[in-house]
Amino acid sequence: MAEAPHTCCNRDRRDEEEGHEDQQPEVGAPRHTVTHQNLKVLAKYENQINVFSEFLEDLPDTDEPVWVLGECYNVKTEKTKLLSDVHSRLWFTYRKKFSPIGGTGPSSDTGWGCMLRCGQMILAQALVCSQLGRAWRWRAEGGQPEEYHRILHCFLDKKDSCYSVHQMAQMGVGEGKSVGEWYGPNTVAQVLKKLALFDDWNSLAVYVSMDNTVVIEDIKKQCRQASRGSRLRPRPCGWGEPFASGETPEQACLHTHGNRATMCPHSQSQSRFDWRPLLLVIPLRLGINHINPVYIQALKECFKIPQSCGVLGGKPNLAYYFIGFVGEELIYLDPHTTQSAVESEAGSGVDDQSYHCLRSPRRMKITNLDPSVALGFFCKSEDDFDSWCNLVQQEIQMKRNLRMFELVENHPPHWPPFVPPTKPEVQTTGAEFIESSDKLFESEEEFEILNV
Repeated sequence: MAEAPHTCCNRDRRDEEEGHEDQQPEVGAPRHTVTHQNLKVLAKYENQINVFSEFLEDLPDTDEPVWVLGECYNVKTEKTKLLSDVHSRLWFTYRKKFSPIGGTGPSSDTGWGCMLRCGQMILAQALVCSQLGRAWRWRAEGGQPEEYHRILHCFLDKKDSCYSVHQMAQMGVGEGKSVGEWYGPNTVAQVLKKLALFDDWNSLAVYVSMDNTVVIEDIKKQCRQASRGSRLRPRPCGWGEPFASGETPEQACLHTHGNRATMCPHSQSQSRFDWRPLLLVIPLRLGINHINPVYIQALKECFKIPQSCGVLGGKPNLAYYFIGFVGEELIYLDPHTTQSAVESEAGSGVDDQSYHCLRSPRRMKITNLDPSVALGFFCKSEDDFDSWCNLVQQEIQMKRNLRMFELVENHPPHWPPFVPPTKPEVQTTGAEFIESSDKLFESEEEFEILNV
């Protein structure tokens, strides 16, 4: 176990927050000033890329294993299972004809929202694993569980959806990004971390590492927090329903049938209630202008870990959500397709056909990857997290001379104290809370390590 942070790159991961974008364009950002005319040109350019990519989609006829989010497939004998897995991932793309962001802003994110959509995809994967499990598969004929539709409602393109493009774009203002401006992987991770504070149903803990360093002590401190605001009953006893005063989780699951009291079959031990599901995001810079080849094998290993939740990254003009690899190629979901916004009432099902990519997965050479990435991992329980730590030490750190990131047991003494983020004490709903995001999260900036 490493004793202190020792980053793999000389350049601080927070460059994009410190105004260094001019040194290296963000993933998904063009190299010119953003104007409405430029957006149209970029959208046309992206559509041309998509047409060309159609010729590269068929899976290769190879004996090499195909890895997708911790699952291994043989493309010759398990192609159907492989495609079912890929098609089951929630696919968020550009949308048009939604309500204007902020009331007077853009009604489409075509040309600028690709990294926001990739952020939605990595978060949706964490929610699917939390609520439905990694083995869950989508069926085109319908009949999806209620939790699935509830997850989709969180991402619909309207201001009162927790993780909508409206919420993300406006929360980005607190990260120094104007609505309509391109994001890097780290910025979108910071936005997701803040938005998750308002999602009491999933009660997800989003931890974004700083300076290429994952601190085990800090993560366990954040995940062992009590539920934000009031204590919430876990599914299936009723997410979002507060416990009665003085009521324990076990008592909440206790049901009385006549004179006989029985425990709810879904009740769990107190230790399980204490741990909040974790989405761990590790922003990294794996090179200067191009990915350094010494990190390629370690990057592949990340997709083999069972807790893999994908990788945010892409090219200077295009952001992708990477979900696996085969040979020397990365497999990804591409958000650069513009579709009409989907309308759905609260509590009803969602027309979900446009939220799953039914074509063969796209691929790109690993060597073409922009060095600015963010690794994602989901740990449902504390044991799951401990297993992830062991796998990282054995498969990524001990076998590599130059590490992608550091995993340390204790909070470095020369860092400011770690204070887990908490939901601001405000009574508001929907997109209203992000209008004053600078004030709401002003105190949190004390704990952003800018330079170590």
